[in-house]
Amino acid sequence: MCEKHNVYYRFTVLNTADQFPPFSAVGVCDDREFAHYSNEVEDWIRVNVNKLDRTVLLPEPYDPRDWYKDLLRTLSNCTHSQCSDLHVLQRIIGCELEKLPDGTVNLTVFDEYGFDGEDFMSFNSDTMKWIDKNPKAKETKEEWDHDTGRNQFLKNYLKDCVNTISTYNNTNMSRPDVFVFALKAAPDDQNKLNLTCLATGFYPRDVQMNIRLSKTNLEDQTSGIRPNDDETFQMRISVKIDRNYKGSYDCLLIHSSLTEPVTVVWDGKCSNCEPEPQWDVIGGAVTGVVLTVLTVIVIVIYFIYRGRRPNVCILKQRNHLLIKDA
Repeated sequence: MCEKHNVYYRFTVLNTADQFPPFSAVGVCDDREFAHYSNEVEDWIRVNVNKLDRTVLLPEPYDPRDWYKDLLRTLSNCTHSQCSDLHVLQRIIGCELEKLPDGTVNLTVFDEYGFDGEDFMSFNSDTMKWIDKNPKAKETKEEWDHDTGRNQFLKNYLKDCVNTISTYNNTNMSRPDVFVFALKAAPDDQNKLNLTCLATGFYPRDVQMNIRLSKTNLEDQTSGIRPNDDETFQMRISVKIDRNYKGSYDCLLIHSSLTEPVTVVWDGKCSNCEPEPQWDVIGGAVTGVVLTVLTVIVIVIYFIYRGRRPNVCILKQRNHLLIKDA
């Protein structure tokens, strides 16, 4: 399984803002916010961090809020009082770690700037030089290339990303809950089922799941992953199967929060299927109904016959009397 992790800070600065704050910044690790800058208290606030965790996360870049505002004014060629047009400065600094199935690790570090929606500059930690991506960036590049203290700090700072990813994931990972169920594939087809495996509540995001038949991965599986409200994730995979085929279906899940893979076996039930006919029960019920009907018919005939018989006797007596009188 290819496993990816990232940690970064993202900054956004506006020179004029009516509905949005002029300065905003967040710290993110594997798509989960762990810190944000509060303009009210003018400081960083940690969030989503385990209270028992004593590890030190990636510190915020040392550049203060006013440094970003001054840089934006310089790039905009105006002071705050003279700027009427909206200008935007953006920065993202951090790293991404990718673990390949063969055990090798790829590390990508980045410190990139954008100005008014376009790429501006990026830092190359190998050459210790800045790369200008915009004609307006040439002057800034020359100035920052000569700032050796700043560049050395950035190089060391970006290397710390690897340790941050490891410590943050180890203290904030969540184990998944896994469910396997089946639904009819089509309203008019009782034979085809959609067999689904759902895993939810896991963190980090990377997970591997497969629906199997007799421990062999099935083909044509559809999958999708999405975030939960609590910043964990859920993943759903489905595959069409023949309901009448007899075999052992299960769902295999691999995640970094687990010491070993989890296997959940399908119980063979369909949640929205009509119950299969129980012919022995139905046959017994039909037999009972027939016997009941026959019994009722016999009783009715009996009472009809019994009700008519006294009348016949009376007629015979009357005939006898008439003959005798004659």
